[in-house]
Amino acid sequence: MSEYSKKNVCFVMFVDEETLSTLSKEGNAPDDGGFVGLWKLVVVKNLPYTDMRKTGKVPKFLSHRLFPSSRYSIWLDSKLRLATDPMLIIDHFLWQTGSEYAISNHYTRHCVWDEVLQNKRLNKYNDTAIDEQFSFYQSDGLTKFDPSDPNTPLPSYVPEGSFIVRAHTPMSNLFSCLWFNEVDRFTSRDQLSFAFTFLKLKRMNPDKPFHLNMFKDCERRSLVKLFHHREPYVPPPPKIS
Repeated sequence: MSEYSKKNVCFVMFVDEETLSTLSKEGNAPDDGGFVGLWKLVVVKNLPYTDMRKTGKVPKFLSHRLFPSSRYSIWLDSKLRLATDPMLIIDHFLWQTGSEYAISNHYTRHCVWDEVLQNKRLNKYNDTAIDEQFSFYQSDGLTKFDPSDPNTPLPSYVPEGSFIVRAHTPMSNLFSCLWFNEVDRFTSRDQLSFAFTFLKLKRMNPDKPFHLNMFKDCERRSLVKLFHHREPYVPPPPKIS
């Protein structure tokens, strides 16, 4: 981590009170300024949704609203740990490519049809809610991803959304708000709504280019460390003597 980044980049971690308590018990209690190392802990209260995955989309998609003076932002899911200087990340994914938004493709799936089936197979969300969302997208023009089509606007219609690099430009901010609206309206599974949001934004704004860099997932993996989510503790059943 460069000294420049340490002085000029704001490292912010959003936690609820339960997570804060767990961190403190593990020896990572914030200091008097609310910091754990470089990270400023923000304890969130009065949460807007009972679904914590949906609540997490607020800072994920609306960083330009939470930090209106910031020109750029990098989002990391809680399962990831940053292993690269953030200024190098912005330079590599945005400045060198002339992009205003960067996100990786999914490591195995590229079509929303496949993502819908996988979400149902793994019980990621209520099947009825997924069907309602998917039916609406199809009725509004969403088609299957065709990798053989030379005119396809994206290399994949399914992102790996745990790592996002953004410039807070008007079109980037608009895309983020529209994507958040889909999560708010339907399910918290943002992989289902990504392609629909992007394609409709492009269709409705043909004269306003939106420069999105969708890079290979191996690049994401090289920049961050993966830590699997913890399973909630389930006490063992009482012994019967």
